[in-house]
Amino acid sequence: MEQKNPNIETAETEVSLSEILQVRRDKLKALQEKGQDPFAKTKFNVTSYAKTEVDNFDDEAEEVKTVSLAGRIMSKRVMGKAAFMDLRDNSGKIQLYLRQDALGVDYFKEVCTWDIGDIAGVTGEVFRTKHGEVSIRVKAIELLSKSLLPLPEKFHGLKDQDTRYRQRELDLIVNPEVKDTFVKRSLILRTLREFLDNRGFLEVDTPILNPIEIGASARPFYTHHNTLDMDMVLRIETELYLKRLIVGGFDKVYEVGRIFRNEGMDTKHNPEFTSIELYQAYTDYNGMMDLVEDMMKTVAQKVCGTLEIPYQGNTINLGHWERMTMKEAVKKYSGVDFDTIATDEEAIAVAKAHNVELPEVPSKGAIIAEFFDAYVEDKLIQPTFIYDYPVEISPLAKRKPEDPQFTERFEYFINATEFGNAFSELNDPIDQRARFEKQVADRKALEPNTKAQVDYDYVTALEYGLAPTGGLGFGLDRLVMLLTDSSSIRDVLLFPTMKPLDK
Repeated sequence: MEQKNPNIETAETEVSLSEILQVRRDKLKALQEKGQDPFAKTKFNVTSYAKTEVDNFDDEAEEVKTVSLAGRIMSKRVMGKAAFMDLRDNSGKIQLYLRQDALGVDYFKEVCTWDIGDIAGVTGEVFRTKHGEVSIRVKAIELLSKSLLPLPEKFHGLKDQDTRYRQRELDLIVNPEVKDTFVKRSLILRTLREFLDNRGFLEVDTPILNPIEIGASARPFYTHHNTLDMDMVLRIETELYLKRLIVGGFDKVYEVGRIFRNEGMDTKHNPEFTSIELYQAYTDYNGMMDLVEDMMKTVAQKVCGTLEIPYQGNTINLGHWERMTMKEAVKKYSGVDFDTIATDEEAIAVAKAHNVELPEVPSKGAIIAEFFDAYVEDKLIQPTFIYDYPVEISPLAKRKPEDPQFTERFEYFINATEFGNAFSELNDPIDQRARFEKQVADRKALEPNTKAQVDYDYVTALEYGLAPTGGLGFGLDRLVMLLTDSSSIRDVLLFPTMKPLDK
């Protein structure tokens, strides 16, 4: 017999689905005509949860426990005058045992016509079946909401990633283990806040709508303010506002903020993501390195119970961190010693000899960064701080006093991925103004129609005096990926950005 390919949609499957949809709507109409509209229900008194009863059932208890639970019907098996259903609530799944003599003949028959996916409230006694399964002997059951669309076939579940990301609610219904990732995400964020709060940091909020596009490489999303009749941009960072608060007298501030960048999408990038930025007066990038180590160890221990984290086939040891300058890392992995290279021209020649792509503005510092990308980053599996970045790629970091071509900046890498970025913050307003102006000039040379501007308001804030300050920014989503062993950022965002489907 010819086998049908289940992945090929046919007219027959379309009709079948159409019939299913019609049957469910007919059931809803019949209930409404009898005055039993499930969508008219407003509340149900929940007294317990499935996992609580399954985990805490006491076989030695003298009294029978009566509870009320509510959740979604995930399966049903009708066996004459009895029926079994699986009910899943926020905590897990529990079996329901229904009998005709307890519910009445007519109502029992009606309940048995309910569909997989319907939401029900039940009241009954907790007991253990002969097969050892903790269950609810149902005394009363009511339909709280009608499911008009069928769930995916129960044995195969919902595997198509595109559908899972587009319809996260369906993903959570059919693949309940997915919920664990987002429960852990919440715990990670709560632990980060607790860590920073305990160190005296103050959580603040800064504007999402900004009046200008700054000269940074990240491209913003534009919108328009009708009342002011002006274009505005969605923020690409929270840094400049937070550092104004340090100017204003706060010593330690942080923000958990949504960031928007009008750029490409891949397994590590989404156009909107969650960033955590923090700034501390009277410390430097060394202080930020120590803070990162303590923070990562604290969060991993609280969330995972260990500092050895399995991630995509590797075991990441968050208990040990290596520290290298960018030049040291480039020399280690490429063999090129940039301490022996004096000019931009020499650096360009070395880059061509090693088939390293030249940056848009080919200076020595920018070429060192290209060597790092080409030779080093994919080698950094275990936690590593790379510090002392060229000034050309670090417009907001303080120069190193002993070598002004480099800045007091670091990034930290795990599993060949950058996880965070930190500086000894530049607090010289004259130097900052010059760097901003060069940054914008470079953008305009490459993009004559760019709207990028120098943020002179921020420069003015610096002129009032910014204390020596250490700053750190990192993406929450990548940290969640690491601690949940998720390969894609879309797995840790409840509703990732997706390309629209054709109508």
